[in-house]
Amino acid sequence: MLLDASESQLVLVDYQARLMPAIFEGPEVVANALRLARMAKLLDVPAFGTEQNPEKLGLNPPELRELCRKTLPKMSFGAAAEGLADWLRPPARQGGGNARSLPKHLQKPAAAPAAERPTIVIAGCEAHVCLLQTALELIEQEFDVWVVTDACSSRTERNRDAAFDRLAGAGAELITTEMVAFEWLRSAEHPAFREVQALIK
Repeated sequence: MLLDASESQLVLVDYQARLMPAIFEGPEVVANALRLARMAKLLDVPAFGTEQNPEKLGLNPPELRELCRKTLPKMSFGAAAEGLADWLRPPARQGGGNARSLPKHLQKPAAAPAAERPTIVIAGCEAHVCLLQTALELIEQEFDVWVVTDACSSRTERNRDAAFDRLAGAGAELITTEMVAFEWLRSAEHPAFREVQALIK
């Protein structure tokens, strides 16, 4: 199964000013997060950010914040429970009715709205805490979760790699920034091919 840009949303978790200096390979991880956000903008993929306790850990880089539709400040490690999942689902449609509608007790219950973009491409820090818990919550809520490994990290490699093992075991797909780019494009004939290619060269 390949990623489809028209079904994808991007979530970038906690690339915060006071956290990143302690993160293993931090500059490379932030650079890949920015690549993902720029590709998402070029390909009309909605992007969202999160920030853990921003008063203490600071904000995400301004250039990353600008590329996100919204950034969620949170105190819980998992962002889905603090409102992220609501952002990722379309609003429920109100059922229309008229004088000839069936009485409520004879109507079928409305099905819960499915996400119009059920594929969540996610990356962030720390991989074994906020990224992991957010991704697992989204899997529990029946999103398809794809973790961009080269845009994720923790303070130690061991914690980062343990997070990847656990996420793969829970059903997340593990990918890289370039995999996202070429799967979202699908073809060298895509109108944005040259711009996206320039981001990853």
